[in-house]
Amino acid sequence: MFIVHDYFQAVFFCVITMLCWGSWANTQKLASKNWRFELFYWDYVLGIMIFSLLSAFTFGSIGQEGRGFVADLQQAEWGNIRSAIIGGIVFNAGNILLSAAIAIAGMSVAFPVGVGIALVLGVLINYMTAPKGDPVLLFVGVALVMVAILVNAWAYKLKSAGTTDKANTKGIVLAVLAGILMAFFYRFIAASMDLENFVSPELGKMTPYTAVFIFSVGILLSNLLFNTILINRPFVGNPTSYATYFKGGFGTHLTGILGGIIWGVGNSLNLIAAGKAGPAISYGLGQGATLVAALWGVFIWKEFKDSPINVNGKLAMMFLLFLVGLGLIIAAGQ
Repeated sequence: MFIVHDYFQAVFFCVITMLCWGSWANTQKLASKNWRFELFYWDYVLGIMIFSLLSAFTFGSIGQEGRGFVADLQQAEWGNIRSAIIGGIVFNAGNILLSAAIAIAGMSVAFPVGVGIALVLGVLINYMTAPKGDPVLLFVGVALVMVAILVNAWAYKLKSAGTTDKANTKGIVLAVLAGILMAFFYRFIAASMDLENFVSPELGKMTPYTAVFIFSVGILLSNLLFNTILINRPFVGNPTSYATYFKGGFGTHLTGILGGIIWGVGNSLNLIAAGKAGPAISYGLGQGATLVAALWGVFIWKEFKDSPINVNGKLAMMFLLFLVGLGLIIAAGQ
């Protein structure tokens, strides 16, 4: 299988993760013009599943290092399989809430709040279980990201001054809940792998490619429950149906599948990089997606259009704090 041996290559993979995790929601924004997010989300989950299989049978099965996907799956212990499945269930619950928050409050608000909280809590959780990297640089970087999140909330409050939009308040609450849940999913996947040795992993543990596949199965299975509930009892708007889903056009379905593949690419590269960079740094850099999503939301989707002039300064401060914080997280691993 393909394995990363160099720290800077691992950082490069984490940067790609950042771009993927911060960009997949554009497909939701595109589909939302004529497609409910609950219906989009089924295609998104299918995209994640499809990529996990493609990755497993290509990069997870080539080369002389490590265990190939099929052999690795056959020897995996149930406890590790269960851990990756739980990771998929926890992620799916959080990501559905994040998708709902995006639909209600927009990318430039939902991502910095939701994924920013996930970054802060997730780095802490992953570092406590697998300490790797300079803790001072790492947590100062995380602290700056936290300040950036607060600045974003400040900017959003200024933008919404004088309004009493309860839906937007609901979007922020959903983003906070999503962030708390998403802080935990990575730990379950990491626990199912031998992060210290991808070349000759411990018996019973899984390689990143196998763990991603099992994780994706957990997402797919839990979606049968979670998304069925949302289709019938949505956070906002009227209920929809599976009949409506099957009436969707090919292009509409393809948009959602593409969104899942984009997220899946980022997830796979992040877990591959975790063996060299450590789960705390790898996860923290990947969740720099908050910055990427905020850029999309502000400059492409114009979600802060017609805001008071003083909001622009707050947004610039947020981006600067994110960049410095992420730079310190990278430096922590050297």
